[in-house]
Amino acid sequence: MTGTSELPLVILTHSLPEEWLHSLEGHCRIVRGPWDATYLDPSLEAYLDQAEGIFCMLTIKVDRNLLERAPSLRVVSNMAVGYDNIDVPECTRRGIPVGFTPGVLTDATADLAMALLLTMARRLPEASQDARGGRWKTWSPAGWLGADLNGATLGIVGMGKIGQAVTQRARGFGLKVIYSDTSRLASEMEQRLNVTWKPFEELLETSDFISIHVPLTSQTRGLFGSHQLRLMKPTAILINTSRGPVVQTDALLKALQENWISGAALDVTDPEPLPANHPLYTLPNCLIVPHIGSATRETRRRMAELACQNLLAGLENKPLPHCVNPEVYQVKQ
Repeated sequence: MTGTSELPLVILTHSLPEEWLHSLEGHCRIVRGPWDATYLDPSLEAYLDQAEGIFCMLTIKVDRNLLERAPSLRVVSNMAVGYDNIDVPECTRRGIPVGFTPGVLTDATADLAMALLLTMARRLPEASQDARGGRWKTWSPAGWLGADLNGATLGIVGMGKIGQAVTQRARGFGLKVIYSDTSRLASEMEQRLNVTWKPFEELLETSDFISIHVPLTSQTRGLFGSHQLRLMKPTAILINTSRGPVVQTDALLKALQENWISGAALDVTDPEPLPANHPLYTLPNCLIVPHIGSATRETRRRMAELACQNLLAGLENKPLPHCVNPEVYQVKQ
């Protein structure tokens, strides 16, 4: 993508399909990093002092150190619904609006959460490996026995949009849904969704499946540790499609090795990515996929579209359509 030198410079931390970026044509100059960047690529460092916009992914930390090297920065556009990779208070202090992409990945993430739940409930990874490994000799009446969904209890931790979307899907499988959150839904919403609020520890003790849908904050970091995992049923399965650090990795490893719980399926890990030699990969009762909650063609395209809208608004000194820190506009006044 090219433009005149008068156009504002934007750092795109990852390469993206060109068709996702058409709306930026003629509005900015772009320098971009590799598609699989886990940190700001060194080739982009030299552009920080000129950059007026940063279009980033959740793997890139936009912290005080980076912001100090970007004196001309006017907008940070994060192509994610979460923004724990960004120092939002520091951006606000500097008058920099932060954009995010809410809403568009709700259905895709809810679909994946249910896919992981079904996969682990029916022990599909083990069964598939046994078939491939020649251990499937005949139909076995007691082989690869999984868990029934109909009549079981699903505990949802975090009843935001994604948690609600998972609830709607779970109803189709006959699951009873309970939830825990820092704030309860309005009673009419609980009735519409047919869900019941429970204290967190009671949810842990009574759920057959637990699906995590909380943002990563100081309150949720490490929310699932040894104490919480020991409270769960030994037959329970844990699903995490939120953020990796919500679950303490070492505690989960021990819980699975010692059968405190039956299994876990993780779309997110801590650290992320999890090293290929990590012992969690060796456990038959643990399934790990590479943060693919929003990985559908339409969802990722729409996320990029919203991120472009936020970026352009920031470059034009207009309010971002989807702004994490709208109070920044008061700071600017």
